[in-house]
Amino acid sequence: MPRFEDNTKTSDKTDDHQEVHAEASADDHDHANDDHGGHDHADGKHDHHAGESHDHAGHHEHAGHGDHSAPVTMVESKAHFLDTGHLFAHVQDANYIELPKFMGKTFTDDHGHEHVGVKVPNLTGLPYGKGGFTKFMGLILIAAIVLSLVFGWLASRVKTGKKPRGRIWNLLEFFVTFIRDEIAVPAMGAKDAKRFLPFLLTLFFFILTLNLFGMIPFLGSATGALAVTAALALATFGVTVGSGIKKMGFAGFLKAQVPSMDLPGPLGMVLVPAIWCIEIFGLFVKHAVLAIRLFANMLAGHLVLAIFMAFIGVASVSGLYYLVTPVGLLASLAFSLLEFGVAFLQAYVFTFLASLFIGAAQHAH
Repeated sequence: MPRFEDNTKTSDKTDDHQEVHAEASADDHDHANDDHGGHDHADGKHDHHAGESHDHAGHHEHAGHGDHSAPVTMVESKAHFLDTGHLFAHVQDANYIELPKFMGKTFTDDHGHEHVGVKVPNLTGLPYGKGGFTKFMGLILIAAIVLSLVFGWLASRVKTGKKPRGRIWNLLEFFVTFIRDEIAVPAMGAKDAKRFLPFLLTLFFFILTLNLFGMIPFLGSATGALAVTAALALATFGVTVGSGIKKMGFAGFLKAQVPSMDLPGPLGMVLVPAIWCIEIFGLFVKHAVLAIRLFANMLAGHLVLAIFMAFIGVASVSGLYYLVTPVGLLASLAFSLLEFGVAFLQAYVFTFLASLFIGAAQHAH
């Protein structure tokens, strides 16, 4: 029995060994059949890992390039500071006043956007963009109050009949007499100039005050908004047409727009209506250009100043900052001096053209 059991165990071991060998052979055969597919799979994995390695390498190379090379950062900085929307935001009307970041003044608007500056109190209680109180409205209100106080004071001094004394009194008298003698009287004559001088003085000093307010950093120029200059031009149009109708009558004013010409009957029937249409159209165009001229000059000037300062922001991410900053500041200072002269020039041009339009409406062509 013992010998039989040993032989049986030996036989069982032999059978097990043969089965394992057969399974191994089958596995080898299957592996051989699948060798090509497995090789492809391995190649795919290799390509995948190689691609990932390449991507990571490229990422690190790009990151290193961005960290050590200024042009990439300057391109991004340029895209921000010289963006059209970013530049125009500094010169357009808003419901807040911008301030430098170091002052630490921030607020959140109704849409959840955070701004650096001080929010303008909404005195009208209406939504912004639909009658809500804005920065330019505040400047217009302040200008009206300042002019009322200053010229109220001047009127009280003039009533005394004394000679002008002091720098402010003499300065104001100089501008008043200049507008009267150099603008109103040559354009209208002495009689009509006396009637319209208060309106012309109001135009000149109101526009000049708003222009000078625009020289104060972070305030902006209200005359750089088309709505403001259009309102001034509309007021001038109303005085021009209203005074002409009052003097000549409605029909007489319309008839006076065509100059008197000795034309043959058939030719006159064609030319007179055509000329009348051109003159009426020109009447509207002249006042529209009056608004656009002031708006364009003031907006362009402040936009150029914003661009000069934006160059400093663009260069702040590189070593060029120390070169660009003094150049940008000097250019801004020089252009600000030019803008100071433009503030007076544009007030003069608007008032001069307004006097010409009003004077022309007092007489037939």
